[in-house]
Amino acid sequence: MPAPADRPASGRARVWRRVVTLVVVAAVLWALFSLGSQVDWPAVGDALGTLPWWSPPILVALLLLRQLLSSAPLARVVEGLGWKRALHNEMAANLVATLAPPPSDLVLRVGMFRSWGIDPVEGMAGVTLTTVVFWGVRFLAPVLGLGVVAIRGVERHEWWFAVGSLAIAAAILVALTVVVRSERWAHTLGHLGARIVTRFGRPADGAVWAAAVGDFRSRVSESYRRHLMPSIALGLGGVVAEALILLASLRLVGVGASLSAVEIVGVFLLLYPLTILPFLGFGVLDAALIAAWLTDTPAVPEATLVAGTLVWRAVSLGGTLVIGALSLAWWRWSTRRTEAGPRG
Repeated sequence: MPAPADRPASGRARVWRRVVTLVVVAAVLWALFSLGSQVDWPAVGDALGTLPWWSPPILVALLLLRQLLSSAPLARVVEGLGWKRALHNEMAANLVATLAPPPSDLVLRVGMFRSWGIDPVEGMAGVTLTTVVFWGVRFLAPVLGLGVVAIRGVERHEWWFAVGSLAIAAAILVALTVVVRSERWAHTLGHLGARIVTRFGRPADGAVWAAAVGDFRSRVSESYRRHLMPSIALGLGGVVAEALILLASLRLVGVGASLSAVEIVGVFLLLYPLTILPFLGFGVLDAALIAAWLTDTPAVPEATLVAGTLVWRAVSLGGTLVIGALSLAWWRWSTRRTEAGPRG
């Protein structure tokens, strides 16, 4: 518990954090409004009108591929979970996290694990491990993107961005490795995390955090050794599947071969760390992608690019929420049926 003299500082930290959050949100909204005001929206509507009627099955199939690849690491790490339950757990939790404040998504995950006869502590340890691994994957994606754009030649700023992202990914994965392999470092990291959280206005007990990190280490050490590299590969596969959804969306609204698949997929992978922003970088990532594509191929109509990114977002964000709603409904229905079974 912090000393009384520390409380005003904590209060100031909370105020500054809220001010910074508001400034960032205002800046993003202003940027989106400025960009949106320059778009020829009637032309965007015309491009959307060219979307073939047979597009949905293709886009849905790619979305399901992405979700299966993204959920597979959790299925590997948590013994007895399986890919189907991992998919439902990930999708339902994503839906709840989007619509309700935390820790509602964690409560749902725990409830789902219990209903399936899985130790919730083991399940949440697996969720934590796969989440940290995905953070590493998010910053490994630009390295993969660099390999893709190498086909047409790599620009200097792309090199620097990929190298910076690789450094962040390495730091995340090295920290995870240190925690998993060393009990002493696990406790040290727990104390450090508590101090950082306290400094930002949320008092935390270092001993409790150290014990939690130590418990996490003991539970995931074996899974880490067996599943780290496959989880990274599956995570990158999910990111590539996301890039394919974007590629299909652009092609379906009429973006032709003048903007190559290499440019579409490679630039997306290079800029993928922008998904760290709220709603997976909605607006900011889109604007950065369109600007990069227009720089490479100015002849491509901007309105068509905007239409393609809108289709991609509708599938990627909206489709994910729909799958989450179906997963949540399925889990509740199956749980009630199981509970009602013995009474019959």
